[in-house]
Amino acid sequence: MRVPLTRIDTTPTLPGSADVVVIGAGIVGVFTAWFLAKRGVKVALIEKGMVGGEQSSRNWGWCRQQNRDARELPIATESLRLWQQFEDESGESAGFRRSGLLYLSNDDDELGGWTRWCEFARTAGVRTEVLGSKQANARAAATGRKWKGGVFAPTDGTADPANAAPAVARSVIKLGGTVHQNCAARGIETEGGRVSGVVTEHGVIRTKIAVLSGGAWASTFCRQLGIRLPQATIRSSVMSVSLPRGTLPDALHTKNITITRRGDEAYSLAISGLAKFDPTLQKARYAKDFLPMFARRWRSLSPGSLEGVRSGHESMSRWRLDQPTPMEKMRVLDPSVDEATLTEIRGRAIDLCPVIGEARVAASWAGYIDMTPDGIPAIGETRSLPGFVLAAGLSGHGFGIGPGCGHLVADMVTGVTPIADPEPYRPDRFDRSAWGKVADF
Repeated sequence: MRVPLTRIDTTPTLPGSADVVVIGAGIVGVFTAWFLAKRGVKVALIEKGMVGGEQSSRNWGWCRQQNRDARELPIATESLRLWQQFEDESGESAGFRRSGLLYLSNDDDELGGWTRWCEFARTAGVRTEVLGSKQANARAAATGRKWKGGVFAPTDGTADPANAAPAVARSVIKLGGTVHQNCAARGIETEGGRVSGVVTEHGVIRTKIAVLSGGAWASTFCRQLGIRLPQATIRSSVMSVSLPRGTLPDALHTKNITITRRGDEAYSLAISGLAKFDPTLQKARYAKDFLPMFARRWRSLSPGSLEGVRSGHESMSRWRLDQPTPMEKMRVLDPSVDEATLTEIRGRAIDLCPVIGEARVAASWAGYIDMTPDGIPAIGETRSLPGFVLAAGLSGHGFGIGPGCGHLVADMVTGVTPIADPEPYRPDRFDRSAWGKVADF
């Protein structure tokens, strides 16, 4: 693995039964298990590879309300509180800091859009500060450039992608839950038309509720069950550098480059939206669903390679439950970085902050960001299979809102008042294609 990640020991023995089985130990999966375990629910968390091994350790680490879609804002706001609650209650550190997020621009249209969002946010009780030129330049002194303005979100912050999911998983075990690495879920068993068990490579766990937080693998897994989940992934590259001297803002975004201080004191460098589009049959199948999104983003996406086909996370095949699946052949999605993208990232970063030209490249990595057609997660029980709950399609936003999503799933499973309105996230909104026809399987 190219990406920094804390390795942890987990439960060696698979339980014969559990109240809830959570499939996938990314940030949403571990927080789902944590909130369930806190409520005394017997929960088993299973992961085909390593806890946090895929996109949960490969993202920027931003925990933000700023510029959120209105549908996601309530859960983003709750998540900031829950990041802090986790650290206060668990004794573990996810590296969460309300460092503030700084946005800078010299583009009048971009500044106008941010200002309008801030006006909306105030109606939702979200604190943001619109910066004039003098204020922006004071906060951005490290760049050595002049700015027309910006936005500062003081209550937003970051957590450490290398440590967050492993820290939560350790706490799940302390609370009495079980966590199992290198244990792929192959499928679901049913009785009377509802979930009765989860079939893993190491045996069956009897349960009435299975939560799928499978990230980039979710659509392929759902296909085995006859459930339509339109999902597409893009391959994004990131570079990490160690500065020879000085410091930069903890979290800085401009149109050309985004810079974030990580828990190891290095800085992640990335270009928002710039990614490779690796063609797969799954993408072709859901092309109509994603046409509006990709029409808006075509300038930042470029054709990739057949790596997506070889990785198997967007496979169209059906597999048997008594034989190895594509998930056992690809324990951790660790895609190739795009060297041209890294060159572009470094060039833009140096242009913004010249000291980066003297910086040592600490690491570089890539990850598959999974998306839904509307960019909003799919969270909730599926209509066609009672007891099967989706928590997938986080669309590049999952790390920051992971605690809120996990809490919402735990609320649904235990029947308590949900932490946020679940309606915008219901999975059955994808039952019809973009053209209004009932989906066929």
